[in-house]
Amino acid sequence: MTESPVRTTDAGVVVVRPEGRLNMTVAPALREQLHGLVREGKARLVVDLSAVDAIDSSGLGALISGLKAARQGNGDLRIAAPCEQVKAVLELTNLNRVLKTAESADTAFDESA
Repeated sequence: MTESPVRTTDAGVVVVRPEGRLNMTVAPALREQLHGLVREGKARLVVDLSAVDAIDSSGLGALISGLKAARQGNGDLRIAAPCEQVKAVLELTNLNRVLKTAESADTAFDESA
């Protein structure tokens, strides 16, 4: 499994950008990547979903696991730019109430987001 591209914003927020389908093939690597970042002290995370076209229960599990790790590290995990399919899955599972969503990764930690 390859890691998703990562960048850090000027505000110190780490943005992880998976691509394609966030499913049982890719989710374990994303989960480990998010946990690794938190272990490094980088607990303010955004998962930029702009390049993800589908998500399944494994992908949702990776996001929730990352959220839990980030919060245990005194941070938070937010998601940005989900496509319509991902938005629909989040709504069907009520995870849209748990995962804070922003239009873009750069605004995910803005107070107004």
